[in-house]
Amino acid sequence: MNTLWKFFQYGYLMIAFICTVEAIVRWNSDRSRSYLFLGFAILITLVFFFKRHFRKKIETRNRQNK
Repeated sequence: MNTLWKFFQYGYLMIAFICTVEAIVRWNSDRSRSYLFLGFAILITLVFFFKRHFRKKIETRNRQNK
């Protein structure tokens, strides 16, 4: 299960990267949509760091209980 979490954890970064690229591509044509994509990229990046912190905390607690 932990390897699956690690896999999905880096999926968040890939989605954030795609949103950032999409914002850059649309910057001149539709600025409001670019801001939306940049907001999603920032939000998804924060979710990545939260999930990583939470996963490491659980792994540490599981190692101590064994």
